[in-house]
Amino acid sequence: MIDKEDFGSITRSRRRATITSAKSETVKLRNGAIAAASDLKSGPKARESLTKNLQLNEDSKQKCDRYDKMSCHKLQESMLSSASSFKNYRGILNWCVVMLVLSNARLFLENLLRNGILVDPIQVVSLFLKDPYSWPAACLVIVSNVFILVALYTERKLAMGSISEKVGLLIYIFNLTIILCFPMVVVLKLPSITPVGGAFALGVYTILFLKLYSYKDVNRWCRERTQAKARSLSRSLSCPSSPSASSAMQSHVSYPGNLSLRDMYYFVFAPTLCYELNFPRSESIRMGFLLRRLFEMLLLTQLLVGLTQQWMVPIIRSSMKPLQEMDYSRMTERLLRLAVPNHLLWLIFFYWFFHSSMNFVAELLRFGDREFYRDWWNSETITFFWQNWNIPVHKWCLRHFYKPLLRRGAGKLLSQSAVFFASAFFHEYLVSVPLRMFRLWAFMGMMAQLPLAWFVARFLRGNYGNAAVWLSLIIGQPIAVLMYVHDYYVTHCQDDPTIAEAL
Repeated sequence: MIDKEDFGSITRSRRRATITSAKSETVKLRNGAIAAASDLKSGPKARESLTKNLQLNEDSKQKCDRYDKMSCHKLQESMLSSASSFKNYRGILNWCVVMLVLSNARLFLENLLRNGILVDPIQVVSLFLKDPYSWPAACLVIVSNVFILVALYTERKLAMGSISEKVGLLIYIFNLTIILCFPMVVVLKLPSITPVGGAFALGVYTILFLKLYSYKDVNRWCRERTQAKARSLSRSLSCPSSPSASSAMQSHVSYPGNLSLRDMYYFVFAPTLCYELNFPRSESIRMGFLLRRLFEMLLLTQLLVGLTQQWMVPIIRSSMKPLQEMDYSRMTERLLRLAVPNHLLWLIFFYWFFHSSMNFVAELLRFGDREFYRDWWNSETITFFWQNWNIPVHKWCLRHFYKPLLRRGAGKLLSQSAVFFASAFFHEYLVSVPLRMFRLWAFMGMMAQLPLAWFVARFLRGNYGNAAVWLSLIIGQPIAVLMYVHDYYVTHCQDDPTIAEAL
């Protein structure tokens, strides 16, 4: 047995030994002089050697500091190198904008000096009307109300069970077919309708066709879901007429309460192609927002007209002779000259229609879903562009065409090809019928998007893919414009000496 006092003395001695060793190690690390630290108390010589070691350490440290101050190089990459992490190119973007403004200002001054002022607002009216007392395109648009009422009457009969689903489908097939064929026949047979007026009327009928097709599908889905055979119709609440907005926002309409004139015409004028029983609604109309969009619409309309008359028309006129003579070098030069104003007008039209006009209508109707476009300008593939630049059409194709084909067993490639084929048909329909000639340039241009989309997705990535998308937009559209203008001139204007002399 060990006595407590002996045990305590042993513990204290161990503790003192540990502290002493820790202090000696600290001195070793700080001074870097192991031998001098061990002989610290041995005499004045040890203290002198320790002092010299400390002085040497201080001198070397000062030399290193002076060297760091004199050094101006370090390991780093150039800013424009791909290995660099630098990403702030705001100044280069501003430079591009300044150069773009200056180059286009030069073109504008050159155009004024060569052609003078060509802007004529009265000429714009003649594009829509040949006779100021005859408005055939407007009358054609008014007649479209007949097809709207036929669709509403058919849905009411189907809801009450007065007609069967097969009979209702036949009525819809007939109604939708007439919607596409009736305006086409009128535009082709009635010479008083101008190409611009005919394109406007056909555009209205095309939108109506897509809306009524969606109206048919959604109501059929409601009948299949609820199996409701209502004999009496309740007032629609999706387009409330009561002054209390809060109560209207809290209520929801159910089938067949949506089958009313107010609900139908709200959908007809709403900036969407896909029907719903209860659209998202904003709380109130923002007058400031509404007036800003109206100002943009008026300003951009004048800008579109002015740029078309002053910039595009002279280039198109000067392109007729190279096209007739098949002078490929001059044709290429005219194409590149036309590409810049055509693309600028397309961008202005995009903002005017998809942002200013559709937001104006949406604000006026308190329509809540304002996603009319996405960031198509960042597209790295052709497919991404077509999915994001026109959201109302994309939603309609996805909901009423692409997904039904997939549910019927069609593959993705076949379904995508069918969507592009339908889009190509409507592009050709809206161009060839108003011009009263069928050349299939728009149809072939849209169908060419399929192999182009495959090529870009397969071989081009990132910025290269985005550049390919922009190049297809900048060059592809003026090619179609020149083809249609040339064919229209050959078909309708070649025998007219006044037009031929002007061109």
